[in-house]
Amino acid sequence: MINVGIVGGTGYTGVELLRFLAQHPEVNITAITSRSEAGMEVAELFTSLRGYVDLKFSDPAESKLDKCELVFFATPNGIAMQQARALMNAGVKIIDLAADFRIKDVNEWEKWYGMQHACPDLVAEAIYGLPEINRRQVKKARLIANPGCYPTAVQLGFLPLVESGIVDIDHLVADVKSGVSGAGRKAEVHTLLAEASDNFKAYGVPGHRHLPEIKQGLSIVAGNPVGLTFVPHLVPMIRGIHATLYARLTKKRKVDLQALYEKRYAKEPFVDVLPSGGHPETRSVRGSNICRIAVHQPQNSDTVVILSVTDNLVKGAAGQAVQNMNIMWGFPETLGISHIPLIP
Repeated sequence: MINVGIVGGTGYTGVELLRFLAQHPEVNITAITSRSEAGMEVAELFTSLRGYVDLKFSDPAESKLDKCELVFFATPNGIAMQQARALMNAGVKIIDLAADFRIKDVNEWEKWYGMQHACPDLVAEAIYGLPEINRRQVKKARLIANPGCYPTAVQLGFLPLVESGIVDIDHLVADVKSGVSGAGRKAEVHTLLAEASDNFKAYGVPGHRHLPEIKQGLSIVAGNPVGLTFVPHLVPMIRGIHATLYARLTKKRKVDLQALYEKRYAKEPFVDVLPSGGHPETRSVRGSNICRIAVHQPQNSDTVVILSVTDNLVKGAAGQAVQNMNIMWGFPETLGISHIPLIP
């Protein structure tokens, strides 16, 4: 049994963490912080947790997080980096669900996130927590940079193609749609019901913060820089990411793409490769830690189309964070996060 704290427990990723951790047989939640809601019963704000979480939100300054063995940061970008060093010096391990430690080039991070990094030396130590690539490193880590929601779906979709060296890595294309919960639990005009409902739009076409994260991950796998066009879209649903990915084959010999994907993910508990010709739906992964993938080669051309779907709050955030925790502590990787998706 490990003692766990959550910083920023009032957002969507925070409540998802609570949903999983409250039912995890090896976890004791000792602190859930929130400056704005300090003193309020967690179950008063999130009634879905009645009977599962009997703690109150506490002020971060009074939460004794240094007594925890693991602290999750479900906070906006720029918070974890302010507190990480003191906690790690106290022997606490950290899983950051924000972007503070994801990008290894600190100058690049500062350009995209518009602030000075508080502890660039810890960026070098942080392990990028995509288990399907970095499982061994995660197991030994003190500090995990949990991947972003878009980067998880895109990297898992492209990974077998890039690893095998059979596609043109200079011209990858990711056309990705996300539900409005990806914007977080805050009041903004573009996520109001009257703005997002019955609407569909692209955004961030000149550049999105997740672009350097995706390129970094794929470039490491490829052993060379990759060229990626990444266009995110907002769709009128609450949860889900649907990534439609395009790559051009460079090998003239015929490649069994279905077999390539099935072999690569055969031992991965949270990646499901559909039978040939499949079309995964976002609702098929809702509430689960599963990434579901389908492989297509339209008209037997040299273009490969990969469909990759995840729940942005689970495999794209909280579920993957708990998956990393399980690996770090040597628990079964699926422990506490093997929920069947919700339908309808």
